[in-house]
Parts: sequence; C-alpha cells; structure tokens
Amino acid sequence: MTTVSELSEKTEHKPAREAREPPHERREERRDERPERPRGQIPPDTVFIGKKPLMAYATAVMMHFNSGQNRLTVKARGQSISHAVDVVEVVRRRFFQGKLTIREVRIASEVLGEEGDTRNVSTIEIVLEKTA
Repeated sequence: MTTVSELSEKTEHKPAREAREPPHERREERRDERPERPRGQIPPDTVFIGKKPLMAYATAVMMHFNSGQNRLTVKARGQSISHAVDVVEVVRRRFFQGKLTIREVRIASEVLGEEGDTRNVSTIEIVLEKTA
C-alpha cells in the first residue's frame, strides 16, 4: 500500500498561479511566433464574408448603403461563398425590397499555399448597386 508521501513524490508539482505569466503575455508570444501575412489595402466599398453570423454581414451591407454609397462589392472564397449569397439575398429581399440590384458576379479561383502544398480555392465577387 502506498502512502501519501509516496504519491506526492510520484505526482508532478505545478507552479503556483502567481509564478505563471499572465494569459495576455502568453498570447502575445504566440502571435510573435506566427509569421504575419501581408495584406493589401482593403477597398472601402468591399465586404469580405467569413465565419461571422449572417446578420453581422447584412448589417455591414445595410450600413454601407445607408451612409450614402451606391455601390458595394461582397467577396468570399471557399465554403463562405454560399454564406455570401445568403447575405446578398437577405439584404436585397428583406431590407431593401427591390432597391438593390446585382450589377455583376465574378467567379474565379485562387492558388493558396506554398510550393508543394498548393490548392485551388474558389472565389466570388458580387457587385451590388442601390437604385432610386
């Protein structure tokens, strides 16, 4: 039968909470380790669709048009393409009821990755225009 002192010798001792670094400092270290991707200038009349909820993007589109602008490009790639189409249709049908038209739809593919590990990713750009 093992005693308490033998068990404590076998278990690994963790440092006290005070001795550990605060979580925000650890996160910064991780950020520094990742190489930063170069990003070009994002045009002010563009909304990139990602993983946020649909209404977050719909709100961004509505705010753009309500600020007085008449043209907007919605961009997405990969699995977010269907999400982009949903955003455009919700804004057109529910919020602007016929006052938005789709001027142009451009589809393409981009090559992502590094040499030896590249893949094609589909992209879409939907150009919306506010009428009257």
